[in-house]
Amino acid sequence: MAGDIKRINLALQGGGAHGAFTWGVLDRLLEERDIEIAGISGTSAGALNGAALKSGLLEGGREGAKDMLAWLWGRLGAVSDFRMPAWMQGFLPDAGVSARLMANSLPFSALESWSRVISPYALGPFYANPLRSIVEKFDYEEVCAQSGPQLCVCATNVRTGKVRVFTGDGISTESILASACLPTLFQAVEVVDPETGEPEHFWDGGYTGNPALFPLFDPALPDDVVGININPLNRDTIPRSAQEIQNRINEISFNSSLLRELRAIAFVQRLIEEGRMPEGRMKRVLVHMIADDALMNRLSVATKMVPLPAVIAELKAAGRIAADDFLARHKDDLNRRQTVELEKMYGS
Repeated sequence: MAGDIKRINLALQGGGAHGAFTWGVLDRLLEERDIEIAGISGTSAGALNGAALKSGLLEGGREGAKDMLAWLWGRLGAVSDFRMPAWMQGFLPDAGVSARLMANSLPFSALESWSRVISPYALGPFYANPLRSIVEKFDYEEVCAQSGPQLCVCATNVRTGKVRVFTGDGISTESILASACLPTLFQAVEVVDPETGEPEHFWDGGYTGNPALFPLFDPALPDDVVGININPLNRDTIPRSAQEIQNRINEISFNSSLLRELRAIAFVQRLIEEGRMPEGRMKRVLVHMIADDALMNRLSVATKMVPLPAVIAELKAAGRIAADDFLARHKDDLNRRQTVELEKMYGS
């Protein structure tokens, strides 16, 4: 029926500065008054976007969420670590051009080589996580609140190699930093286990859940999961340079857990459709995706690691366009039917 509220969950991928694409998608979705965001699972940049979205919604409604996301990406675009000089940014009007120039630049090549041979622990007392000053500014009374969307933040336990999903009061500055902790750049983030009182160390959640979908299978949450993908599942060309090869290895690694969960969802869907599983015994998840693989194919690891304001702005605009296109084609399908063919995504 027209006017009905459509409740959805969001699955927000990590991908460094490319998470600005997700900002654009969220910015557009917030303008749909008949869409309610009930649950959020986020990893790395997706965790930052999720925390900003929830805290903004609770503080100032939809406009508050838009403002909070804008604040977040304004701060991320001002991170000075590994930045290209400001005077050069005016010559990079196109994200694809930026990606090629930055990837081939001497400073970025030196940074990448340095990260492969020098441990972040070698910095000793000079080490500082550049995201800390941003993440600690979140209002955690709102981020951890029982009201508003149910937020889940994913990280990888270094010792066990298993995914850890932080929820409720377990979400903190440390757990969000853990979710975004690339081990070649950042020291593992220590989070005290509330049950044992013992410290555990975490790396980026993308290795084990980018993002994890299973927290969104909670019976209290809606069936629809809208994934916002920023790591391309397919690349048009075979990587040849060392940098391209490493980037593709990371993309495949970060997508593998998502594809496994999509395969499991498809399996349960078939069991229900064939009558081999009673309706209601397991949740019949309806999957939707918002992505722009064509744009992501033009970008590189350089634009992922270095948050250039010009590229962030282009990614946000692309996210809004992608969300607009999704809404035009599939808004009426929400809460009714799935809009992606899962077997095409995880199949050979």
